[in-house]
Amino acid sequence: MSKKVYLTDVTGRDGFQMEKEWIETEEKISILNQIIQAGVTRIEATSFVSPKAIPQLKDAKEVISSLNRKGIELVTLVPNLKGTELAIEADVDEINFVVSISETHNNKNVNQSVGDSLEQIKIIHQLAIDHHKRLNISLGTTFGCPFEGIYQVDKVLKVMGRLDSIGVDRITLADTTGMANPKQIILFVKTLKAAYPNTHFSLHLHNTRGMGLTNLYAGYQAGIRHFDAAIGGKGGCPFAPGATGNVCLEDVAHMLSFMGIPIDPDVRKLTEAAKNLETLLGYQLPGQVMKAGLASDTTAIESH
Repeated sequence: MSKKVYLTDVTGRDGFQMEKEWIETEEKISILNQIIQAGVTRIEATSFVSPKAIPQLKDAKEVISSLNRKGIELVTLVPNLKGTELAIEADVDEINFVVSISETHNNKNVNQSVGDSLEQIKIIHQLAIDHHKRLNISLGTTFGCPFEGIYQVDKVLKVMGRLDSIGVDRITLADTTGMANPKQIILFVKTLKAAYPNTHFSLHLHNTRGMGLTNLYAGYQAGIRHFDAAIGGKGGCPFAPGATGNVCLEDVAHMLSFMGIPIDPDVRKLTEAAKNLETLLGYQLPGQVMKAGLASDTTAIESH
């Protein structure tokens, strides 16, 4: 298996969706283009979701039409058939449909039962095929839910069986509220990869309880090579109590590059983008490398 890791930036969707104060469309585009210029080749830029549910993303069409898309894969998250149709109209490369393992969270997040979401996926899968779009399914609360507790892997296998019967072969395992631990990550990933060897799995991790980077490396050891992250550690789910930011993109890139694991993005450029986002938002972001600098940076000793 290749050592190289592929990073998807989710700042534009998972990062911005939590902001109560409106971020101007031009400012969103500027930040996202900086991330692209830093060498990120896959970006989940926004979501086609009801403006009543998440007002911050009501400019999804404008954001997508203004991004520098040369050489990148553009992804948008969708919660339903209507969002899928809008994503196809916007000519995205990949549609990322979200369904939670948790019945409670799925109802809060997309106002549907898990069964109803799975029925919609049948229609959306065919629509993606007809329009030559990739379809990825993000399994929210894969490892546990604040309403229903921590799961055994069998709970996920049941949903995977339904998805596999539909023909879905791209799955993101999402630790929506940062409940996973490294041992659990390794067990779930190895079990799911063994059960569905032809499925492409990726990981979407949150740092809610400070285990984000550790969980990411556990996923890497278990064979995952595609991960989501957001600059500055921005993000969270508006429909789950206590949910905080994604694993931090520049911190992930820094860790992997210093371990000798190949990646595309430039850590310094990502750090600059994170600092610019922090200035834009007007408050401190949780990212660490943006505060401390790279591990290879040295400080000159002052002479007296």
